Amino acid sequence: MTDAFEAQGDFAPVQSDETTSFEALDAVEATEPKLPNGFIKLGLAPELIAAVEDLGFTQPTTVQEQVIPRAMTASGQADGATRFVDLMVSSQTGSGKTAAFLLPVLHTLLQRQAEAEAAAKAEFQRLAAEAAARGEALPKKPKRKDPTNARHFKAATPGALILCPTRELAQQVAHDAIDLVRHCRGLRIANVVGGMPYQLQIARLQNADLVVATPGRLLDLQRSMQIKLDQVKFLVVDEADRMLDLGFADDLAEVNQLTIERQQTMMFSATFAPRIQQLAQRVMREPQRVTIDSPQEKHANIKQVLFWADHSQHKRKLLDHWLRDTTINQAIVFASTQVECDGLANDLQQDGFSAVALHGALSQGLRNRRLMALRQGQVQILVATDVAARGIDVPTITHVFNFGLPMKAEDYTHRIGRTGRAGRDGLAVTFAEFRDRRKIFDIESYSRQQFKAEVVPGLEPQQRSPQSRPGGDFGGRGRDSRDNHSRDRKFGGGGGHRGGPAGGYAGASGFNDRGPARGPGAPAPRGFQHKGNAGFGGGRDDAAGYGRKPGWGDSAPRGGAAGAGRGDGFAPRGNNGGGKVFVPRDAQRRAFKPTR
Repeated sequence: MTDAFEAQGDFAPVQSDETTSFEALDAVEATEPKLPNGFIKLGLAPELIAAVEDLGFTQPTTVQEQVIPRAMTASGQADGATRFVDLMVSSQTGSGKTAAFLLPVLHTLLQRQAEAEAAAKAEFQRLAAEAAARGEALPKKPKRKDPTNARHFKAATPGALILCPTRELAQQVAHDAIDLVRHCRGLRIANVVGGMPYQLQIARLQNADLVVATPGRLLDLQRSMQIKLDQVKFLVVDEADRMLDLGFADDLAEVNQLTIERQQTMMFSATFAPRIQQLAQRVMREPQRVTIDSPQEKHANIKQVLFWADHSQHKRKLLDHWLRDTTINQAIVFASTQVECDGLANDLQQDGFSAVALHGALSQGLRNRRLMALRQGQVQILVATDVAARGIDVPTITHVFNFGLPMKAEDYTHRIGRTGRAGRDGLAVTFAEFRDRRKIFDIESYSRQQFKAEVVPGLEPQQRSPQSRPGGDFGGRGRDSRDNHSRDRKFGGGGGHRGGPAGGYAGASGFNDRGPARGPGAPAPRGFQHKGNAGFGGGRDDAAGYGRKPGWGDSAPRGGAAGAGRGDGFAPRGNNGGGKVFVPRDAQRRAFKPTR
């Protein structure tokens, strides 16, 4: 449950010697003043506070302090219904956001349960009083029906629903919720994920008050009338950005319609990207935003290092060197693909490491067993794809290795968040080939942090290590070449992907330009030129080159002479330029005339 709370301290095992005694330790602990339980100030139910104390936590994290009171705030509406505040929360991985939405939801469910029991008790007393007044026998309390009996089956009607993008994350959230309701009588938690037997999940859904689910299996059960969502009053969407990445937009829209009568919606996401804001506009009512520890803020307790490699074999040697570090307790090695994941896990097993693979192509039962082995310490190294980037909460993970880089820069933040959780220290090591420098620059741009490149003695790269662009741009989309003069313009400023004032993919004059942009009519360096605002060959509208009225001109593959501006040289649309045309390398030296 370490993801849900902030650790209050790590206690090392006591080394027994002649001068140490348990009586002395008890005396020291008795003299230390204890802080009052900070969760009491949040107004939570006593049963939940007792469960939190049993887990060893007494002080809420920052995100819990800000989210829990707001989530429990209710107001009456003109139609007599109770309305809670909708929340959009962005918080750093491992900051305790799981408990930030579980505790207020469980608290409200306990209140609703108490109100229902009080109403049922009052109704029974009324019926008993009426029966006594008529001289009849007192009515009997209804017996609880066995939910496992098919004759007593009825579709589950949960009061709260939590949606998660991956099965591992849904199972982790459900596990945390079960830990929190250990002192709550009659509050049932159900977990619904794909890859598990239907009948087992249907049985566990009976009388469930809180359901933690992935969208696919949830909608399957809803369409087969095994669960009804019209009684859901509280909807939580965890990792909303990942939901959209996995293509659950239509499923979220369907769940939104099925739970249209809900009283509160909470959405947790790594960032408030435009697509997340559009989703919030569709499913939320005037949400309040809470931003705690944005992804751009540095993980103070996680050391991040980078090692450049010449090729995949070089990366493999670097990984082998690091995995033999005796300070590693448990580690996760992230791969880019499922094939790479399986191959790397097999190689590590052959080398004598206790390693297993985890990715989406495995059966859910096998994934569960391997995760359980990791949590129980039976496996030291987990080789995984990004399916493990969220939802794995193992306190003993001390190292994270990025053997393959993530497809999206924000996934890097979730990857390294598997270590250094709840205030602990961790180490994140990234191995990158020189062809991956664009991804490295994107990660630096997203996190607004520069990697500290290091080398292993004896395993130094033979190629020149690329440098991040100065000026705080960290290799992101380029700016104007006048403001950003990188030595290697292939990956530096000069207009960026979409073209700045000087145009160009990564430089005003093209892929291989190592100097400033040429002026109008001046010869451009040889090489293929990419288009920006003005075109392939120049930085302005009147510059020669493949521009608004395309022409090869001075940016031809063989470096033809400069033309007269627009329409110069090779014009695919028949524009007659004033410069030299592209001349093919044949015996006749005939002018190349393209077809219309």
